Amino acid sequence: MKDLLGQALLDYQNGNYTQDLITSTNISDEDSLPLPYLFRTFKDMPKLEQKALKLAKGHVLDVGCGAGGHSLYLQDKGFAVKSIDISEGAIAVCKARGLDKAKVASILDETAQFDTILLLMNGTGIFQKLSYVTKYLSHLKSLLKPNGQILIDSSDIQYMYEDEDGGLWIDTNANYYGELDYFLSYKGQKEAPLTWLYLDFNTLKTACLTVGLHCENIQEGEHFDYLAKLTLSE
Repeated sequence: MKDLLGQALLDYQNGNYTQDLITSTNISDEDSLPLPYLFRTFKDMPKLEQKALKLAKGHVLDVGCGAGGHSLYLQDKGFAVKSIDISEGAIAVCKARGLDKAKVASILDETAQFDTILLLMNGTGIFQKLSYVTKYLSHLKSLLKPNGQILIDSSDIQYMYEDEDGGLWIDTNANYYGELDYFLSYKGQKEAPLTWLYLDFNTLKTACLTVGLHCENIQEGEHFDYLAKLTLSE
């Protein structure tokens, strides 16, 4: 991994902002991801993110923290927050912005327990594939303190497969329709492709049931997205 995301975040943090990130998937064309958006404050966050931050309690783990906007908001509110990301550049930016506990790490390497675990900006993406979902959920469950919660968002992207007449062109013999090949480029360089998972709520709920987690749809967004709260089943 070239860590182009980290390079872009560092450029913005250090005042060298000249270009945005370019993203695409195997079912969508190239699109620009403005770097200022990755440094947004609470008032500019989508309503689902704002809702998640308002629901946060206790000791918080922010998974895939990026430039640290969610963590910074909670830290400023007095929460103890640990921020993790696999991007070295992102964690360097988080530390430069004043986050006390930011670390380069994968969620699967985490062993401490938390009252709130945040997975935002399509938090199911890190699961990569439908077949990996229960593995990740089981590990996340092990990181929950009693009465803890996982706040995670995603989208049902079935709409991306609709034709002009409202019919679907999903290949039923292919992988789950939310499994996408994700491509990112920055300043002429291309990152190694990622597998990124968008998960519809009902599929997430079913997976939660198999590992002993209760799954509640807390809020729906404006474009097929949702925020879910996962808790330990009684």
